[in-house]
Amino acid sequence: MTDQRLLANGRLAASTEMSPKQVVEKTELLANIPAGTQVYVTDLGNASEDMIVSAARTLKDHKLTAVPHMAARRYPSMEAFERRITRLVQEAGVTEVLTVAGEAEKAGPLTSSVTLLETGLFDKLGILRIAVAGHPEGAPDIKPDVIKSFLQRKHELAANSDAEFRIVTQFGFDPHRVSLWLDELCDWGNQFPVHIGVAGPAKMTTLLKYAAFAGVENSLNFLKKRGGAVVSMLSGYDPETMVDPLETRITSQPNSQLAQIHVYPFGGIQKTADWLHSRGSWSFQSPSSLTANEIA
Repeated sequence: MTDQRLLANGRLAASTEMSPKQVVEKTELLANIPAGTQVYVTDLGNASEDMIVSAARTLKDHKLTAVPHMAARRYPSMEAFERRITRLVQEAGVTEVLTVAGEAEKAGPLTSSVTLLETGLFDKLGILRIAVAGHPEGAPDIKPDVIKSFLQRKHELAANSDAEFRIVTQFGFDPHRVSLWLDELCDWGNQFPVHIGVAGPAKMTTLLKYAAFAGVENSLNFLKKRGGAVVSMLSGYDPETMVDPLETRITSQPNSQLAQIHVYPFGGIQKTADWLHSRGSWSFQSPSSLTANEIA
């Protein structure tokens, strides 16, 4: 029997992400993304609330599923957080979110994704699916035991929530390290499906910049050693080196929580879409073949 997490062609499905400005100002890019696809709306602190809400609404209008980042430390007050999530739900029809701690020069009263969840506002406003962050290579400023305790607390909150929870991870380049981390999660008792972050096709110089920012230089060094630094720098990055082993894992370890990939479009949405279409992780479907939940 074919594993239901794999598409009929044996490929993992994929989500991606865009900045609010990209969504609002370059709507032509959305034509490359199949209806129903989860598109995460980033919040790096450089877009207004109006633009974030507008981006989420634009994605919905294009039959895509907006998943806005909810960055706890960026809200100066509980009222600011409540206003943001209320507007996203009421004005943009948002039903899914990604909760992260985020960064801010001066944090408000909400200091982590757990504190966002503990407000109860997501359930109150009818959010159906909640993504929480995962870090296969660890988080620079958080000790492993703290990460474990946070995950356990999120499971407690999920047990009393109407929403479905999932883990979406930081990108990396070492599939073996990801596999070990998935095993570790299993040992911790994780019950959430896991969407593994993958860097989309991009120049190595671009990846070097993002890897340094995200704290995954060790993983990038693994990639360079494996493929040869000079060749990799010249030819660019092939995401199949990450995704092929993940698809093999689903076949060989059917009990794994691995469920999907989340692609960071560092080389641009067009290049990412071309790759996902060519490998079969994305395909266009007629509207009649989509469920009401996928296009709502």
